[in-house]
Amino acid sequence: MNRRDFLAGAGAAAVTAWLPDAVYAAGAGRYDNLLVLVELKGGNDGLNTVVPYADAEYYNLRPRIAVARDQVLQLDAAAGLHPSLQPLMPLWQNRELAVVQSIGYPAANLSHFRSIEIWDTASKSDQYLSDGWLTRAFAEAPVPRSFAADGVVVGSNEMGPLAGGGTRALALNNTGDFVRQARLAGGEGVARNAALSHILKVERDVTQAAANLGNNSVTLRSEFPNHALGNAFKTAAQVVASKAGIAAIRVTHSGYDTHSGQQGTQQRLLKELAEGLVAMRAAMQEIGRWDSTLMMTYCEFGRRPRENQSGGTDHGTANAHFVSGGRVRGGLYGLPPALGRLDGNGNLPFAVDFRDLYATALDRWWGINSALALNGRYTPLDLLRA
Repeated sequence: MNRRDFLAGAGAAAVTAWLPDAVYAAGAGRYDNLLVLVELKGGNDGLNTVVPYADAEYYNLRPRIAVARDQVLQLDAAAGLHPSLQPLMPLWQNRELAVVQSIGYPAANLSHFRSIEIWDTASKSDQYLSDGWLTRAFAEAPVPRSFAADGVVVGSNEMGPLAGGGTRALALNNTGDFVRQARLAGGEGVARNAALSHILKVERDVTQAAANLGNNSVTLRSEFPNHALGNAFKTAAQVVASKAGIAAIRVTHSGYDTHSGQQGTQQRLLKELAEGLVAMRAAMQEIGRWDSTLMMTYCEFGRRPRENQSGGTDHGTANAHFVSGGRVRGGLYGLPPALGRLDGNGNLPFAVDFRDLYATALDRWWGINSALALNGRYTPLDLLRA
């Protein structure tokens, strides 16, 4: 197999690499703390995830698809979880689960493509940036060169917050495929041609990362659910257990664009999400990493409060998301959905800027000044213990 065929095959089957030409210095961030981002692709319906069951307007807006009050897993006197999220209740009771309500941004865009681009780049709604917010953060405070990679993406070839030319990021299906493919890279070689030199450098870094991921492998006793998200979390856990050194992992869970037949689809998806998060927690506890792991969900937007004629919901604005980890200060954050203050399009106002959540990870979790990475100052949430 020649080098061009290897790179094409590895990109399609196992790994995609974005690698900078500059040599990084030792990172200034606290990258012994791991960040796990969980993308709910398509736009999860936050109102049926974190249910405002004490608000009569919720049931007025959703006469067919609302979660019945007696099925809600109560968090407090006003809000509760969808019943499919039952596996998360032990995390809530242990104060390891934070629920952040009414997350959004000004002048929300309701296009899948554009809104997820805004979330991935931490841009303003009228600003177009090419680098992901994690890419900019790692440029400001580089990850140690001894790490196998700055970040790993599992379950998607889209790099999202790790996109751009300034970070070492891998798109990975599973560790076994990656290691097998990378072995084909073989020798390092030398070249005077600049383009070929870059290819050779990519090969060397891919091979090094594969070696790091393949060494010190750990057989995890923790069990993972047998579905796509469960397999993605299993791969993510194996990467962490390898002790190769990874600062951030992004896993993707698809199918949340529920314009029709939402009840059955979301019931399945939320069950898978809860099972995956709980399995990841068990694996991190097994290897002694739960206290140094922070997991966050995110997606491009929420859904409209009023149900549509197809038993589903259309693209909306403010949403609810989960943050969990051994050092998370569990509880409800943000403000309840303001169902009595919908805008002219029938959408919710937001109370927490999504970049406040990112600032929490950067400032409080990694000890990085978030202002440069986020192109402005945002307010971290007080949801982490020291």
